[in-house]
Order: sequence, then structure tokens, then C-alpha cells
Amino acid sequence: MATYVIGDLQGCYATLTALLAQVRYRRANDSLWFVGDIVNRGPSSLECLRFVASPNQRTVVVLGNHDLHLLARAEGLAKAGRLDTLDEVLSAPDGARLLDWLRRQKMLHVEGGNAMVHAGLLPSWSWQQARSLAREVEAQLRGPHYRRYLASMYGDEPRTWRPRLSGADRFRFCVNVFTRMRAIAASGAIDLRYKGPIELMPRELTSWFEVPSVRRADRTTYAGHWSAIGLAKRTNFVSLDTGCVWGNTLTAVRIEDGKIFQEPCRDAIVRGAHE
Repeated sequence: MATYVIGDLQGCYATLTALLAQVRYRRANDSLWFVGDIVNRGPSSLECLRFVASPNQRTVVVLGNHDLHLLARAEGLAKAGRLDTLDEVLSAPDGARLLDWLRRQKMLHVEGGNAMVHAGLLPSWSWQQARSLAREVEAQLRGPHYRRYLASMYGDEPRTWRPRLSGADRFRFCVNVFTRMRAIAASGAIDLRYKGPIELMPRELTSWFEVPSVRRADRTTYAGHWSAIGLAKRTNFVSLDTGCVWGNTLTAVRIEDGKIFQEPCRDAIVRGAHE
């Protein structure tokens, strides 16, 4: 039995299939963890969503910003982006079922000595606090008023955490940390704009996973979202978005021994800035 953590799919189903063949994935025994952004930009969002949602797979999924965007699009709460490839999901006969399944997935997964999130975790949060806030967001997305929360999701403010944040501000801040954050300013504010490589980052910014967090030193965290840095490994951290949708590779890591597997992109890709 093995557990594979897989980077951002973004609709690259042909590459996923090839990667699973490379690792000799055994459906009955192996588990697949996906770091989010199952859909969008690539040509096969519907196939990717059907695969990860299949009851025949042993999968764990955390939501990414593109997955949440799909949910907002489905409710008429967001306009189509310039590079969106979501129409096939929205018009699929099983689309409603898949969207309902997607809405019920996690923001943060913690299991034993490992954890998975799409974008990041605030360094000042303990594991207990991060899990509690993730459960808050999950409950809001699964609850009867989920449309109201999805409608309040877009925006960059507030940028600084305060325990007394409430309502839409609290929901938006947590969603931005879990699904959008890459860097943190010297002031402690989260940065939601910079998308480039670490070596070109403005001096006032630090990648979130390089801010010391002794309170979370006892687990290895797997994330995606930041394709400009590719495969990045630090103590207790692995970043797995290697930009498959931009024509690069899809990456998986086997938790049991840390072995890395990469598959060149086999899907029709889009051109544009890293998003």
C-alpha cells in the first residue's frame, strides 16, 4: 500500500493517467492525495473531476482557488475568466452531482505526520487553530447558506489575521490563506499578488513556508499553487505544482519513502502568466 500526493491537475487528465501508470498505481490498495486545483486551464476538467470523485478511488482532495471558482461560476456568482475551461463541467449531465461532491471537500487535510493544503498556512497558526479554521470554512461551504459565502469570497482584504474577524471577512481571509497565499510581508500581512520565483521576490516578502513556525514542526506539509517555483523541498515541506498546465510536468511524491515521480505534460496546454 502506498500514498501518492499529486500536484495541481488543472484539467490535465492524459498526463494524470500516464503518471499513475508510471507509479504503477493500484486502485484497490493505493491512496491518492490531490493538492487542489483539479480543474481549469487544461482541456479535461470534467474527466479529472470524474476521476477524483469516483467512489472506486481512495482519494483525498483539498480545495484550490480554481475549484472554488468553478463553484462560484456554477452559482452565477463569478464571470468566466479569460483562460477558463469550465464550460464542459457546467453543462455535463452529471455536473450537479460533481459540483455537490466538490463543495464537500476539505480545505486542509491532516493525517498522522503529514498534512496537505492547496496554497498555504499562516505561520502563527498552530495545527489546532488551522484545523479549526479549516473546519469552519468547510462547514460554511457545505451548509445551506453556501451561496452567500461563495459570493463574499472574492477580494484581497483583510490581509492581517485577527481572532475577532467575523462573517465574510473571516471567511475570505481563511480562504485566501488556504487557497491563494504565496508570501508574507514583513508586517505579517499576507501577500496575494506576487506569483514569480522566490529569487525575484521583493525584499519585503518571504515565502510563507520559509517563515519559521516551530508550532508546526512535527508534520510534513504538502502544497501546490505556486508553479513558478516548481518542485520545492524544505524541512517538513514539499511544493508540488510543477506547472503541468503550462507544458511542464505533473509531479507526485510517495509519502512512505519521499520518492518523486514526474510525467511530462501530455495535454493540450494554455499560454499565459502563471496563475
